[in-house]
Amino acid sequence: MNKVQHYDYLFLGGGKGGKSLAMDLARAGKRVAVIERGMIGGSCINVACIPSKTLIQIARNHHARSLVDKEPVSKTDMAQVSASVKAVVDGMVDLNRRAFQDSGLHLVTGTGRFVGLRKILVQTADGSEQLFEGERVYINTGTFATIPDVPGLRELQPLTHVEALRLPELPSHLIVLGGGYIGLEMAQAFRRLGSDVTVINDGPRLVTREDEDVSVEILRAFQDDGINVNLDVRPVEAHGRSGDTVRIRLSDESMVEGTHVLVAAGRTPATHILDLHLAGVECDEHGFIKVDDRLATTAERTWAIGEVAGTPMFTHASFDDYRVLKAGIEGHSRSVRSRTIPYALFIDPELGRIGMNESQARARGLPHRVAKLPMAAVPRARTNRATRGFMKALVDPDSGQILGFTMLGSGAGEVTTAVQMAMLGGLPYTALRDAIIAHPLMSEGLNLLFATLK
Repeated sequence: MNKVQHYDYLFLGGGKGGKSLAMDLARAGKRVAVIERGMIGGSCINVACIPSKTLIQIARNHHARSLVDKEPVSKTDMAQVSASVKAVVDGMVDLNRRAFQDSGLHLVTGTGRFVGLRKILVQTADGSEQLFEGERVYINTGTFATIPDVPGLRELQPLTHVEALRLPELPSHLIVLGGGYIGLEMAQAFRRLGSDVTVINDGPRLVTREDEDVSVEILRAFQDDGINVNLDVRPVEAHGRSGDTVRIRLSDESMVEGTHVLVAAGRTPATHILDLHLAGVECDEHGFIKVDDRLATTAERTWAIGEVAGTPMFTHASFDDYRVLKAGIEGHSRSVRSRTIPYALFIDPELGRIGMNESQARARGLPHRVAKLPMAAVPRARTNRATRGFMKALVDPDSGQILGFTMLGSGAGEVTTAVQMAMLGGLPYTALRDAIIAHPLMSEGLNLLFATLK
């Protein structure tokens, strides 16, 4: 083993928040090292946001062509799809690799674990070991797909989203375990690429964090796409091998048969192999690292970033962790407390949300007014022949401040951003009601939505 290598800033994992901070510090002349198992640029670029959205767009294009041709869904060439996805990923990985090099940071490829306070032992691909020590250490190792403890499921060798994005052949019948974000995006994409798809969800409805009207509309959209959705059931036994023939018995004693199984049943923090106890870093009962509102762990001069710290599982949330940490380094006051994080679900119709929904407002006992508008009332939705869904906003009855916004419809994520800007500026809903918005844009619907509040 080589002697210990000292750095001002040492990062274990190179996700969005960590890599952004590491490059900033390296550009400022600090000695910085990033230890990464191999996904240059983090999971978003390699196995999550970028490849999945590329796959989804290809599926949308394929579906659109079938609608124009007025033909049933046809099977696409999955090898070609996977090659297209890989090309996008490779390009972004190369951009990140060059950005790392240009910043001056030291990229270490290998698997790291703690052997003491702010000391990390790294094993490289050739089996050699190197010891690193940082004046300040940041843990940014992310999460991985949870495989439920169902008899026979692991033996099936099921797909996660990682393997599904690299399939050489299109599944004939894909069984998706989970009705959350990853499961729904992948289910609809593969259906539109030509697979038969069955979704199994143990909850009484899909996307249970959303209001019931959102869940109902998404279910209708999936059923119209020909996706079979099983609600309020869970797998209890599995047989076969994913990629060949699989049979899954459900809690209602029914049996589902298919060719492939995709598990999208939650995420597990990547902390179990880090020996965090040797670093003085504590985790909660679920394995997420305990942090304060400035992302400091229980160990001195050691912080955690992103999903592994319990940050909401979005790349943009991890990037805000970077802002919090950078502010702390620069002596400014910024924390994760009370931040409002928007998000989007990339299905058709798209879901965008910022702030509270009706269920949350009722649970907190907050007085509110509700504005709701069907997408069919928005001129651009009609020109695009995309009238499924609705806009909905919650408004404080006294101040007129916007408490939250939900949109299920084409371009929902972009329209949600417009509402977010109004919320950040503290504008009342009347500002959007009376704003001059170009016609015909989807965001013009905000005029109509808030005009329903008298």
